[in-house]
Amino acid sequence: MIHFVGAGPGAVDLITVRGMRLIGEADVIIYAGSLVNPGLLDYAKKNPDIYNSAEMTLEEVAEVMSTADKEGKSVVRLHTGDASIYGAVREQMDILDAMGIEYDSTPGVSACFGAAASLNIEYTLPDVTQTLIITRMEGKTGVPDRESIESLAAHRTSMAIYLSAGMTEELSKRLMDAGVCGDMPAAIIYKATWPEERIVICTVSTLGKRAKEAGITKTAIILVGDAVTHTKYSRSKLYDPTFSTEYRTAKGELQK
Repeated sequence: MIHFVGAGPGAVDLITVRGMRLIGEADVIIYAGSLVNPGLLDYAKKNPDIYNSAEMTLEEVAEVMSTADKEGKSVVRLHTGDASIYGAVREQMDILDAMGIEYDSTPGVSACFGAAASLNIEYTLPDVTQTLIITRMEGKTGVPDRESIESLAAHRTSMAIYLSAGMTEELSKRLMDAGVCGDMPAAIIYKATWPEERIVICTVSTLGKRAKEAGITKTAIILVGDAVTHTKYSRSKLYDPTFSTEYRTAKGELQK
């Protein structure tokens, strides 16, 4: 059996309980060494076979999985964050399907949620936005035209922008070209939840300058939107005493 496991955003204690258990039971671990905290391997049992997929091709990863499965071994494929976001897992699963090899998935905490925890923010603030857009800039690999930064920024929602820390100057320009105000709050979070985490609070217009000053060019997530500074929002209806829900009847006026 192959277990795809989300490693979480960085801190070793932010992996799920199930993920930790599967690592501890695995005979073979294939981990994304360029991004996964190697401290997670400390959860492994004694002397598993460990492979760093940063040095491997898809075909080589598949060969390790296939060989281990034929030998009746348990395999953990350890991906950074949550494997469903920029994890390139579908192509691995398709190969396993073709080989008739069983697999399952264990979710993980993605970087945008680790970053939100580090900043103590809420992405979906009442009367500000109820939407979070997760996206990236086109770099060595493109994105569909309909998903350009300009088209997504036009929605004025909270945005979590992955894989773009080396393009902050361009990102800043394109956001403003799309009509986003230069003073819109933004944040750059380097290695969210890792011990070496760094947080830079800035604005859309100063993204490039602040990233350069901090020396951040990779392994960071960029957040854009009023949620970053949470200064403009309305109280939610969830615990509003004047609002009835399935579990609670409205009681009088809201206290100011």
